[in-house]
Amino acid sequence: MCCPTEQAMIEGKLGKMAGVEKLEFNMMKRTLGVWHTLADTTVIAKAISTLGMTAQRLDDPITTKIQVAQLDCSAEESLIRAKLKTLAGVEGVEFNIPQRTVSLAHQPEALDGALEAIRSLGMSAAVVEEGSSQPAPAAPKTRWWPLGLAGVAAVGAEILHLTSAAPEWVVAMVALLSIAICGPATYKKGWISIRHLNLNINALMSIAVTGAVLIGQWPEAAMVMFLFTIAELIEAKSLDRARNAIQGLMSLSPDRVTVKRAEGQWEEVDAKTVDIGDLVRTRPGERIGLDGEIENGHSTVNQAPITGESMPIEKTLGDKVYAGSINEAGAFEYRVTAKANNTTLARIIHAVEEAQGSRAPTQRFVDQFAKYYTPAVFFFALAVAVIPPIFMGGAWFDWVYRALVLLVVACPCALVISTPVSIVSGLAAAARKGILVKGGIYLEIGAKIDYVALDKTGTITHGKPVLTDFHSLVDRPEADLRMIAASLGGRSDHPVSLAIARDQDATLAKQVDDFCALPGRGIRGSIEGRQYHLGNHRLLEELGLCNASLESRVTALEKQGKTVVVLSDSSGALAIFSVADTVKQSSQKAIEELHQLGVKTVMLTGDNDHTAAAIAQAVGIDQAKGSLLPADKLTAIASLQSDGHVVGMVGDGINDAPALAKSQIGFAMAAAGTDTAIETADVALMDDDLRKIPAFIRLSRQTASILKQNIVFALGIKAVFLFFTLIGMATMWMAVFADVGVSVLVVLNGLRLLKK
Repeated sequence: MCCPTEQAMIEGKLGKMAGVEKLEFNMMKRTLGVWHTLADTTVIAKAISTLGMTAQRLDDPITTKIQVAQLDCSAEESLIRAKLKTLAGVEGVEFNIPQRTVSLAHQPEALDGALEAIRSLGMSAAVVEEGSSQPAPAAPKTRWWPLGLAGVAAVGAEILHLTSAAPEWVVAMVALLSIAICGPATYKKGWISIRHLNLNINALMSIAVTGAVLIGQWPEAAMVMFLFTIAELIEAKSLDRARNAIQGLMSLSPDRVTVKRAEGQWEEVDAKTVDIGDLVRTRPGERIGLDGEIENGHSTVNQAPITGESMPIEKTLGDKVYAGSINEAGAFEYRVTAKANNTTLARIIHAVEEAQGSRAPTQRFVDQFAKYYTPAVFFFALAVAVIPPIFMGGAWFDWVYRALVLLVVACPCALVISTPVSIVSGLAAAARKGILVKGGIYLEIGAKIDYVALDKTGTITHGKPVLTDFHSLVDRPEADLRMIAASLGGRSDHPVSLAIARDQDATLAKQVDDFCALPGRGIRGSIEGRQYHLGNHRLLEELGLCNASLESRVTALEKQGKTVVVLSDSSGALAIFSVADTVKQSSQKAIEELHQLGVKTVMLTGDNDHTAAAIAQAVGIDQAKGSLLPADKLTAIASLQSDGHVVGMVGDGINDAPALAKSQIGFAMAAAGTDTAIETADVALMDDDLRKIPAFIRLSRQTASILKQNIVFALGIKAVFLFFTLIGMATMWMAVFADVGVSVLVVLNGLRLLKK
């Protein structure tokens, strides 16, 4: 961190994070003060590191990931958090409920105590080895016959009670049998919660069932416990299905591959044992086991699991292939470029797992709401049980019963389970489309995007321009001028420079000394002791080498939609080069779809204004801004935001880093196989199809809609039952049956996103 650009990038990144309230920069000391409400400061450090910067707390704690198999919902989270926050040496706790892990920031001596504290809550706690990619443990297998017996007993007790076919003590024994079979787990969790003064769902159900037993409502006590157990199983299974939707991608990569040994023979081995640089053979119809580059042969490859592309892609010598994709036609050999635990597929899965642990705004709201809602309803139920009999002459039995019904109604199961299922389902659905979303927060913000800013080269166009025009301005051999420009261009990574470099034989390139890139303007270097510049019109103006005649020739070429650069030395301009890029076929369709969604578009490019206008007109972009430096793009994004727009910026994730960080969502194009793009982008598009932007916005809006539907439905049903409870028309088993029904409906509604 040494200049305002880095500061702007950090402000843009951390400004999106919930809990960050204030930033204070000290450029001289290269330090950053962060005022925040986050439990774990490693989250902040990790966010900064995604910008390509190192971030370390001055008194950095150790971070350890702990697997807790019983971590299923906010009830367990609140217990663990309350237990750990009192331990000396524990500095932060972060939860990933879908992956059932706890990230603990701590001093070295505190780990053993933290593990024991979690185990004292009746939960398992095991340290996850660094770099481990083990999937989250599935919900414990259910033995269905005892549960079925409990259900039969509960229904039997209800029938015996209604028909008076047996003495009351028989009804009680049958009901107690049902409770004894399916209730111990709930009572155990409830007792632990009460003992730690944490009124969660298990505590409420334990109190409600015990109260029903004490006032002689045996059948209802049994039915409530049975239906609650069913609801818990539904929640666990639904979360497993949502979390496994993305883990299922791991099975797409074969466990074994065929490798060429040093002796020359081919041998089938475990994919995990293959090293970078090994040669692997893939036959037609086989799945590709590892990332690599083709060295021999050609084929068509279906890489939909990675990029979401529906059509197979032609692959030949030098092309990249990805683990998990399918070789459809010919056999080929490829050189491995990543080990099994670091393939593009593995990084996608890891990124989505991390995203599952980051709470979206709605999820944070629901968790906070449930935190206060549950104890509030408990005390309200207590008041309902006591105040009417004491002050209003009500019957104790009737009002205690209504209070117990109220406890059942209060269970926030449906509300709490609806948000993580919907978010995780949305993240998995996006990944299947080749859209890697780095957190639920971006899935929600995506629904609000009303402006998309796009880079030109490599985003709207293919990013592979070719040289179209050459005009010499001095009496020097054309071949000499072309070679000087090509030699300079070959040292750059800009597509325009590379297009000029490709025009000449690279083996004949001249030695370039003191090379320097001039962001937004061009490049500079010395050849045979003379300094040359190769850059755009802005650079020519800065060097004081522009004149009316030269400007006229440059403008004429730019109006044709071409990018113009000029080779110059200290004496003046030497030659004009112009290159042209081709627009992607998908770009115009993508812009049309964005407009149909009510999203406006702006192109931000370092290219000249004439070329920018021509490209924008060709694809239907609302406005174009050319001749922009990276800082100018940042200013353009800030200007849109100051006007109240929610902005998404689409670029390559590196050159446009300040603008990408400043925007509410930064989209990186063609991220497949690119470590940097996958790590830095808020949303990574795994191929270069711009139509994934409107697809992401549509999915975000569908996710936001389902979240709202679930919250309204869950709270609405509770409000209705609250009314019926207070007027004495609701029974306990009706209340829990309705709660189970709502839980099932909101879960199924959330899982609909997996089919999008």
